[in-house]
Amino acid sequence: MEVYSEKQQIIKAIELLKAKSQIVGLVPTMGALHAGHLALVERALKKNDRVAVSIFVNPTQFDNSDDLKKYPRTLEKDVALLQTLSKDKILVYAPTVDDVYEGKTVSESFDFDGLEFEMEGKFRHGHFDGVGTIVKRLFEIVKPHNAYFGEKDFQQLQIIKKLIEKHHIPVKIEGCPIHREATGLAMSSRNTRLKPEYLEAAPFIYKTLTTAKKIFGTKSASKVTEWVENQFSNHDLLELEYFIIADAKTLKPVKRKSNKKVYRAFIAVYADDIRLIDNIALN
Repeated sequence: MEVYSEKQQIIKAIELLKAKSQIVGLVPTMGALHAGHLALVERALKKNDRVAVSIFVNPTQFDNSDDLKKYPRTLEKDVALLQTLSKDKILVYAPTVDDVYEGKTVSESFDFDGLEFEMEGKFRHGHFDGVGTIVKRLFEIVKPHNAYFGEKDFQQLQIIKKLIEKHHIPVKIEGCPIHREATGLAMSSRNTRLKPEYLEAAPFIYKTLTTAKKIFGTKSASKVTEWVENQFSNHDLLELEYFIIADAKTLKPVKRKSNKKVYRAFIAVYADDIRLIDNIALN
């Protein structure tokens, strides 16, 4: 398996593949790979001749410098995991910050038609400018035919689709289902940082979401939100940052339910100092 640390190396490798009419997929990651990432790579392998996996902890999408510093970096382990899927069809791009940003580690400014101001955008200043910057650069470097993103970061997925649309980038985006632990906890690289008691408590998040989905069948969005907030107000370890029921397309919070719209519930919770997000389709 080839591991490239410089963009010129992977650009050349992919140009050679495309010269042979190979279809190239891209799975962008920040490393600390888990079964959820591997599921994305497996899907990409089924639909493309070669798959590029980027492993890069992107500094411009962190609004908390301490979170950036503590984010797990496990490149050797990540490469070993990818080799269990394929030894010759995966290209790894694991660049330095300077290779990506060329000495100017700043975000571009984007207009995502308001998607960036909802939910995560309200709580993580500048986050989606950072996401848009790195994804756009990866698309410019790798020039994939297809790219794969998990629905755990559903807002990010919608924003990347908007990025493609507004900047006319010739990449097909595919969203992939959330991969969960047996307990229901959404898989995340951050889970490795959870202390045992918080890891044991965290499945409460998905349990609450699934119950909220049932309640949404007969109750208003405000009633469901009130119920969720009460559940967390009584929890000893988990602190609710937000719970929002939103239109899946616009991400605007729902005021009155309509049978013509598709809704999702979004949640962010602190388990000690670890921030966990999740979401669920409601209808």
